[in-house]
Amino acid sequence: MSSTQPKQLPSRHLTTTSGDFCTSNPPEIRKQLRTYGLIPPVVESYEVQAQRCLKLLAMKTTPIEKYQYLTHLRATNVHLFYRLLSENVKELTPLIYTPTVGEACQRWSEIYTQPEGLYLSWHDRGNLRNILNNWPHDVEITVVTDGSRILGLGDLGINGMGIPVGKLALYIACAGIRPDATLPLTLDLGTNNKAFREDPLYMGSRMPKVTAEQEREFLDELMEALTDRWPGIVIQYEDFKNPFPALERYQNKYTMFNDDVQGTGAVIVGGFINAVKASGVPVKDHRAVFLGAGSAGVGVARQIVEFFMKEGLTEEEARRKFWFVDSNGLVTLDRGDKLAEHKVYFARDDNNGRQYQSLGRLIDFVQPTILMGLSTIGGAFNRDILQKMAALNQRPIIFPLSNPSSKSECTFEEAVRYTDGRALFASGSPFPSLEFAGKTLTPGQGNNMYVFPGIGQGAILSKASIITQDMIYASAESLSTSLNKQEVADGWLYPDIRRIREVSIIVARGVIRAAQKNGVDRATELRDLSDEQLDAYIKEHMYNPFNKRENIGDNVAQLLSTTNGMNGHTNGYVNGFVKNLESAHL
Repeated sequence: MSSTQPKQLPSRHLTTTSGDFCTSNPPEIRKQLRTYGLIPPVVESYEVQAQRCLKLLAMKTTPIEKYQYLTHLRATNVHLFYRLLSENVKELTPLIYTPTVGEACQRWSEIYTQPEGLYLSWHDRGNLRNILNNWPHDVEITVVTDGSRILGLGDLGINGMGIPVGKLALYIACAGIRPDATLPLTLDLGTNNKAFREDPLYMGSRMPKVTAEQEREFLDELMEALTDRWPGIVIQYEDFKNPFPALERYQNKYTMFNDDVQGTGAVIVGGFINAVKASGVPVKDHRAVFLGAGSAGVGVARQIVEFFMKEGLTEEEARRKFWFVDSNGLVTLDRGDKLAEHKVYFARDDNNGRQYQSLGRLIDFVQPTILMGLSTIGGAFNRDILQKMAALNQRPIIFPLSNPSSKSECTFEEAVRYTDGRALFASGSPFPSLEFAGKTLTPGQGNNMYVFPGIGQGAILSKASIITQDMIYASAESLSTSLNKQEVADGWLYPDIRRIREVSIIVARGVIRAAQKNGVDRATELRDLSDEQLDAYIKEHMYNPFNKRENIGDNVAQLLSTTNGMNGHTNGYVNGFVKNLESAHL
């Protein structure tokens, strides 16, 4: 063969996971990608592709089948998947994340078909940094879990991988983080779920969960390895049974946050600010009863304390506005049991020796304006409880926040019916709108996806060295201002989820400004931008699955990755082809 002739392209298996086989690619692209003739000849518009996808989705009879189809679509045509999700975010989010992801996690080892993230095992300690080299992409953000407390479903071990996968899909769809800049990461540190350890299909280590001390040593190595492999990486912790030790240990050293504690707190505060305004009750006169005193509940309450303080209360006055109920009743200092450390801050000492086991009796005693549920006890806010709240308040604030919907403390319909339509309602799981007294009422959903994508994008773009509490609170405050005029007029507590990319820009801007105020931003050039300019900058840096030119560029990049051994003549040809694509505005 003459030295001036290009070498033969390397052979490859017929794989559909590259995105090369997209039916929207024109013939010229298909020829360059060597897919011409391997897909039907018609060049399809996105609208036609979407129509087919939605029809295929409708053919699936159960949520888990729909989840599996969407997983396959994401693996085979990532841009099409995110176009579909972006245009149908309200309808598809429940299928790729809560509540369907709960079943997917419970059955992860049963339905596993392909790699979707990275698994690091207890047996890999001392070698974590080398294993990270196996991940082929340049990562900007990772979601990490040890699977020890997945939603309200308990310890699922490595089956918890569905959470990082689903969470990062929302980062991409909602805030425009590039798909290949994300890393779903699950730690295989054993499981205390005996049924899984004995299940022949379970794909994790068949050993009990390691001790807290052992996990801490593992996490120390992990955090160092992640930041060495990808300096500046944003690390989000998710669904750890006890999230506080890691948060306290790492939050001032790495660019990390815990969404269960901080993200949940922020999104609830965002809706809470609007609920307080709508209630007509002065801030200083609110009283809150929380059913559930776990990490999520305490995380929410701590951020509401911050809101109260910004409204003029002292920390002590703000702290005293909360009454927590756990499985042993009202959390008090004289209850006779040893309180978990995170509960002590809100433990009551003004109960005069009385212990309240009943939520109804506690409501009679406290006469709260706010009732929040993070207990995972489905139906705990029954008719009697809701009617008590309605009798005490003209606009009772009712937030049943437990996921999935089967564990929600009450439904939207129950809250409306038993408060005569007066409840200011937000839930953790989605509920449908309903007609009441001639009006269409739409429930608020305190879904973390309102804030965590913007927190992540804000941290990435500002190149934050750490994620401060001011940045987390800024996400809540920004969310509360993101409603449009119609949403405010309709009495909504949260914006329409279909505007989530607009909302994420507002949240990211607030996070960036807080990072600048705290002096933890390393992208200092953003300080000189006006808010309008900063919004434009954020939007410009968001991954856009509708951008055909970008998609074609990605495909050509895939072609270039297969040209190992090609000589300069061929490379020059391909580079010229790329320039022709750009000039054609494809």
